[in-house]
Amino acid sequence: MKDRFTVVAPRAVTIVKGKNALLWDTDGNEYIDCIAGHGVANVGHCNEAVVAAITKQANELITCPYVLENDVRMQLEKKLAAITPSNLTKTFLCNSGAEAVEAALKCARFTTGKTDVIGTVRGFHGRTMGSLSATHKPFYKEGFEPLVPGFSWVPYNNLEKLEAAITEETAAVILEPVQGEGGVRVADDAYLQGVQKLCNENGILLILDEVQAGFCRTGKMFACEHAGVQPDMLCLAKAIAGGVPLGALVCSDAIKPPIAKHGTTFGGNPLAAAAGLAAIQYMEAHNLAVAAEERGALFEKLFTQQTFSQVREFRRKGLMIGIELREKVKPYLDALQTEGVLALPAGPTVMRFLPPLTISKEEIERVVAAVVKVLS
Repeated sequence: MKDRFTVVAPRAVTIVKGKNALLWDTDGNEYIDCIAGHGVANVGHCNEAVVAAITKQANELITCPYVLENDVRMQLEKKLAAITPSNLTKTFLCNSGAEAVEAALKCARFTTGKTDVIGTVRGFHGRTMGSLSATHKPFYKEGFEPLVPGFSWVPYNNLEKLEAAITEETAAVILEPVQGEGGVRVADDAYLQGVQKLCNENGILLILDEVQAGFCRTGKMFACEHAGVQPDMLCLAKAIAGGVPLGALVCSDAIKPPIAKHGTTFGGNPLAAAAGLAAIQYMEAHNLAVAAEERGALFEKLFTQQTFSQVREFRRKGLMIGIELREKVKPYLDALQTEGVLALPAGPTVMRFLPPLTISKEEIERVVAAVVKVLS
């Protein structure tokens, strides 16, 4: 067998089965999954509603290009318009979060005729050349320069620095209401409201990246709802379709679509659209936004009852949790895996927990017990 083209360091575990918040490996070992595909499996692994929708659609129509209308795609577009902030009326379906960001950046330049975009320190928006250009951390960009010009970054949660960075060539501001890869850092409501006000006053488009924070993860359907902010463009993906690749850019009427200048081959295909519809309907029917807040609050209550010398800060929004340590996080993640819990880093010193929102209270208790054990 030829060598695999490996761009990550795989863990020493091979997963073969999943159900709800649990995974099993080739040896039959069980894990509580607090990775959930980097926040993809909000409705749980192999969600029955999603599986049924995929199975039904696979027997009817799998692919249909955007040059032809499709009933399932249109239903999903209407659903996204209904659940996103009321000013967002138009949807472009694609395949991933990075593609949604790419579309947003192109629409920002096309709509405004301006070139520059302001991002935030620690912001992460994807690995394609455009989304990578919007990403702040140099590590991700080393070896790929020159990237797309016109990007700059200001400190997160700092309105004064943002205002000072605005120029006549600023087309858009892009930020995450909760920074995932950046360490689970939460934007203040007043900050987000101030950003929107600055953008409105200066004719700048506001792009919110909720690729990781969207779809009930933070205790609302979308994180921007906590602050009552209405972006010009909302980038979505990950949890949108229960594990099937799908992304979306939802826009206001202010956005001019670049007709025939942008497109997608697989975006909005009926199979993914059916999965998306089923996943969103499941989230609504089972109040997963409420469940996320309840499970997240339980995690925080159990964990913060104790203190640990290694812990610098506990951060949470809904069931999006970061525990910042005073030392490297990898040994603790390895120890957690041995204890049957899979979790993520968010930078070199932050443990990140993104379990399915369908995780039980008992499973949360087991996760916290494992974290306490490895930190002790």
